[in-house]
Amino acid sequence: MWEKINGFEMNVIATDYWKSYDHFIPEEKHVRTKAETFTVEGYNSLFRHFLARMRRKSKCYSKSKEMLELSFLISVFHFINEIQK
Repeated sequence: MWEKINGFEMNVIATDYWKSYDHFIPEEKHVRTKAETFTVEGYNSLFRHFLARMRRKSKCYSKSKEMLELSFLISVFHFINEIQK
């Protein structure tokens, strides 16, 4: 994952205190703080909740690509509206 985002211009990279980050994040850009990661972790939790239907394999949930894409877009729309409140 680091290789995918490493090409982007990043002034600051906020992480928690996991020591492994020290091995690949440049010290001058690395900020270790739970305050900066708290919000992102909350959003990730909400997003996982809304996308949970993609893991289910019952007849109640469509596994067609079109329905999954629509479910994803509805989840993003809902997620963005929650953030803007």
